[in-house]
Amino acid sequence: MKQQIKTTEAIFPMPVLLISTFNEDGSVNVMNAAWGTMANRETIALNLTETHTTVQNIKARKGFVVHIADAKHVVEADWFGIVHGRNEPEKFKKSDFTYEKSELVDAPIINELPVAMECEFIEYQSGNTGLGVIGKVVRTSVEEAILNDEKINIDALEAIAFDPYTHGYYKVCGRVGDAFKDGVKLK
Repeated sequence: MKQQIKTTEAIFPMPVLLISTFNEDGSVNVMNAAWGTMANRETIALNLTETHTTVQNIKARKGFVVHIADAKHVVEADWFGIVHGRNEPEKFKKSDFTYEKSELVDAPIINELPVAMECEFIEYQSGNTGLGVIGKVVRTSVEEAILNDEKINIDALEAIAFDPYTHGYYKVCGRVGDAFKDGVKLK
């Protein structure tokens, strides 16, 4: 029997994405965002309110980078979710992360994170049913150590997911089946 619970944020896993932009003064801004997904094969949707500095930077610079957070960097990922740059001017520096400027968009790529998706800003959708930031992925870069035949080895990536029930982080790993094949067994 199922029991009702109070949370409505009940989809698990929620990705832990680190969104990087440049601030107006050229310094690096990074935020932790669990409310993001692929809208289609080349389009990312980030459900972020316009009050976020990150959204203001994206609109001004027309570019951003989405990184997949991994277990090796859970402390830094959480740091970027609990500290605001307005209150902590050394927020990025304290993470000990480094960056390089993207050649394709006006945004920083964090060197220590294994996956970086460079995105061009398309539009901001507002309102109760708006998705927020919409961006086109123009390049995805992946650390060679987590690649097998040019495909990401999910176990080696050790991506983390946010648990909205208990506010925990979990590693996403351990293949349990084959998509578009296992269901055929029921035919």
